[in-house]
Amino acid sequence: MSKLISIMFLMLVYVLPGRAITLETIENITLSLLEMHRPVDYERIQIGVRQAASLWGDEDGDAQEFKDFCLRHFITDEDSLQNAFLRLQQNLETIYGHNHEISRDLKSPLELQVDPLLPIDYLFAEYDPFAHIQDDLFLNKIAFVILLNFPIYSLEEKMARGNEWSRMHWAQSRLADQFTARVPASISQELSRAYVQADDYIANYNIYLHQLRTAKGERLFPPGLKLITHWGLRDELKSQYADERGFERQKMIYAVMERIILQDIPRMVINSEQFEWDPVSNQVYQNGVPTAMMSENNRRYEMLINIFNAEKSVDKFNPLFPTKMDRQFREHREILENEFEALISSVLSAPAAKKVADVISQRCGRPFESFDIWYSGFKPRTLFNEGDLDELVAYRYPTVERFQNDLARMLTDLGFDAETASFLQKKIKVDPSRGTGHANGALRREDDAHLRTRIPAAGMNYKGYNIAIHELGHNVEQVFSLNRIDHYMLNGVPNNAFTEAFAFIFQSRDQELLGKAVTDKSSEYLKALDTFWATCEIAAVGLVDMRVWHWMYDHPQMTPEELKQAVIAISKAVWNEYYYPITGIKDSLILAIYSHMIAFGLYLPDYSLGHIIMFQIEDYLKGKNLGKEMERMCRIGRLTPDAWMRAAVGSPISAQPMINAAENALKKVKPD
Repeated sequence: MSKLISIMFLMLVYVLPGRAITLETIENITLSLLEMHRPVDYERIQIGVRQAASLWGDEDGDAQEFKDFCLRHFITDEDSLQNAFLRLQQNLETIYGHNHEISRDLKSPLELQVDPLLPIDYLFAEYDPFAHIQDDLFLNKIAFVILLNFPIYSLEEKMARGNEWSRMHWAQSRLADQFTARVPASISQELSRAYVQADDYIANYNIYLHQLRTAKGERLFPPGLKLITHWGLRDELKSQYADERGFERQKMIYAVMERIILQDIPRMVINSEQFEWDPVSNQVYQNGVPTAMMSENNRRYEMLINIFNAEKSVDKFNPLFPTKMDRQFREHREILENEFEALISSVLSAPAAKKVADVISQRCGRPFESFDIWYSGFKPRTLFNEGDLDELVAYRYPTVERFQNDLARMLTDLGFDAETASFLQKKIKVDPSRGTGHANGALRREDDAHLRTRIPAAGMNYKGYNIAIHELGHNVEQVFSLNRIDHYMLNGVPNNAFTEAFAFIFQSRDQELLGKAVTDKSSEYLKALDTFWATCEIAAVGLVDMRVWHWMYDHPQMTPEELKQAVIAISKAVWNEYYYPITGIKDSLILAIYSHMIAFGLYLPDYSLGHIIMFQIEDYLKGKNLGKEMERMCRIGRLTPDAWMRAAVGSPISAQPMINAAENALKKVKPD
């Protein structure tokens, strides 16, 4: 084992508050265990004792009680250690799985179309069954048994030596990873509350587009068009490229987005159709008469501050990962932040970006606009009228039940054999979503994954269908990587970017599942440009998210107004760094519109990584069966990202294949 681990935990003993165990006590216990269990490796004993000591507090007992605990619970022989591991992962599956089900059920009124929505529902949704689990496992000493017997490895060591490990070794490593910190239940509960409140804020942030009007009083959108921010607004903007009046509508949606970012959006037009609104002048009307209004006044940024403060309160209890950035990159993504930034910057700064922007301008027949970061003209869907697609989707899926019943057919069409498709359909439950939709996987093999999708009274529309197919990709990954994994502690994929990659793969086949597939050679080139351009856009948004979090840590006493100004400044800076040189547009703030930045705590960087991984997987899948290969890949489990990619496609994560494909496509695709 690496000396790095010993040094790391030697440091932990000094820094943790409430430390009950001295270095002298640790050495004494180590020597006692060595005497009892020769020829057990000295370093293994030393690491185990130090790991347990690093989180042992005064409330757990004095030095003698700690010594008695170590002498009683240190496991020496390999068979006993393996049996203990198997029992631990079996019981943790029970604990995690059932508590996840409780959490999902308690949040259902907020996340699903459950009426009436009661004030008490918010309190239940904020209750986190997981908040006390870690606390309890430390208090009853189960966590200390794990720390005493299973080493925690640094990210650097996993990356350097993981390729030598057996599946059992990896699984035992993931078991120890569960207990790198000891966060009090009260802190975990506050963290959960902050995220639930922000998620509810976003889930109910709808704009009624048919209530938007021009200065002359004209309404540009059809009745009943209610769209969630930012997803719905963005997707509606993307859908307008082929429409005769699309540019006019796009400019109006863009004005709405700017009002949201600037927070001068009238409060009364959010999730309400009682007023008309001209977003360009920001004038509100009631029955055609101008009326006074109050702006939202920075509530958007208050939500982000609440999440920051909740995450900040976790820091002092997590010495290995003492900031949100550390937890998100080193613990959850298991990618070093500087390496990640270099990866996505290589896409944004690629010469192909300027060439693609020029092609977009030529294809639109006008100068580039800021919202053209969402240009959808490379997608095959633009060959079909979205109104026709809406009609087709509404006919097929008027209800949640119809979508549920069609899952097996869709999966079979994607290449899954009939038996596997039937199995997946039984393990994925479709629910009516209050928000835009999401995938909620299980944490226990006897439970089911849930696909949440929004289906209006008139039936599902194409935008909702496109999102639902994306979520289906998540669900299939979730089912495979839990139900067909060899060790529970390896369930899942390396990080969120990998499940996003599978979701993107499904989403790109949405029209194929409607019988509208485009299979000519040009579609392959268009897809390469579309993937590259989408990756550029979401990479820039991810950089904004990252820099905002760094700014918040540098300014922990910020006000909502100060945070707003910082977000705007950072968005403009990222835009000017990467988009101004290729578009000639300066100081756009559009990169700040994403709702994820407000409610999902540094999630946005996963999307760009997901696009890069998706491209590599898609390239590997050429000529292969998606169903068989996806199951094989998902059964690799939660290794480090690099180890997973090498096992899945035979090469490490790289943006170069995507960049090369874009350059090649630019030679083949006509500007008009």
